[in-house]
Amino acid sequence: MNSSVSYPIDRAVAVPAEFVRRVFAWMFAGLALTSVTALYTAGSPALLQAIFGNKLVFYALVFGELGLVIAISGAINRLSAGAATGLFLLYSALNGVTLASIFLVYTGGSIAATFFVSAVTFGAMSLYGYVTKKDLTSWGSFLFMGLIGVVIASLVNMFLHSPMVAWVASVCGVIVFVGLTAYDTQKIKVLGAAGFGDDSSRRKASILGALTLYLDFINIFLMLLNLFGRRR
Repeated sequence: MNSSVSYPIDRAVAVPAEFVRRVFAWMFAGLALTSVTALYTAGSPALLQAIFGNKLVFYALVFGELGLVIAISGAINRLSAGAATGLFLLYSALNGVTLASIFLVYTGGSIAATFFVSAVTFGAMSLYGYVTKKDLTSWGSFLFMGLIGVVIASLVNMFLHSPMVAWVASVCGVIVFVGLTAYDTQKIKVLGAAGFGDDSSRRKASILGALTLYLDFINIFLMLLNLFGRRR
């Protein structure tokens, strides 16, 4: 799920590069924490058994992650900067725990190659969103409808177990999240141009932006892995 907030575009205002750097720094910190946690979990048979051998524990973690995303994106104005940061890092760690399952399904080389391709794709689209003079606001409705379609198809396929539906959902998912990467990057650029009342507001906005881009990247990675990953 992508947590998106709309901001008015004012291209006459200079964009503070420091804010954009802060957003990406927090995003990379979240991805690094997720990677370390996933590798640690995957390397511990006891943890793997405790998490994936018990559906109750696994689904509790999944719903816990969903709750954290909702808490950060929905209550960001009521949270302190420290609380928002802590929740984002907690979400990143929990996501790493659940993502350890990919090491049980796909080969390590396949995971590494897909991660590299995802990083290049994400970087290219994020750069496009940052430097383009085109207003990408009109992409929002189209991408949101596509996202809803991908989510519905994925939920339905939990019961159908259709390889074709899974393939189509993954292809559409890649297109949607690649588009969202450019769209969200431009929104972050615009948000930085708008300015902030204080450092606390700036910190919370950077955490929300980092979460948005983090979700874009993770979803691109998982969709590509589902399409091209080599299974064990």
